[in-house]
Amino acid sequence: MKAIVSVIMGSTSDLPVMKKATDFLNEMQVPFEVNALSAHRTPEAVEAFAKGAKERGIKIIIAAAGMAAHLPGVIAASTTLPVIGVPINSTLDGMDALLAIVQMPPGIPVATVGINGALNAGILAVQMLSLADDALAERLAQYKDNLKKKIEKANEELKGLEYEYKTN
Repeated sequence: MKAIVSVIMGSTSDLPVMKKATDFLNEMQVPFEVNALSAHRTPEAVEAFAKGAKERGIKIIIAAAGMAAHLPGVIAASTTLPVIGVPINSTLDGMDALLAIVQMPPGIPVATVGINGALNAGILAVQMLSLADDALAERLAQYKDNLKKKIEKANEELKGLEYEYKTN
């Protein structure tokens, strides 16, 4: 089994957030790898990773970073693969990371999810991959259908709440 998605984080302290992406990829049966690389502490390794990812069979990179959050952009600058950025809430409520990731110069796009939005990054990666994989598309459709069923069930439970002025 060879990884087709690479989950990269600037520090292992990002792992509790990124676990939502890795759990989802695992649930969807998508082979993935997980590594810590730092745009500031290991810049040569980041560049080598990004330049060699496609050759190794990687199709999508999910890159998480907090604070200065240059990792997703640095990776995107060295590859033609899609990069999904996950801003991590480590300082300034994650706004510093969000702005650093989303404000990329023309020609170096990074698809960016919300602060600590690792699950959405995993879902977006699976949506991209499912364009060329019918079995994966079916697993994704089932997942989305289950989301709908959860809300329908919650709405039924809300009907049981009783208040003097509740009208439904």
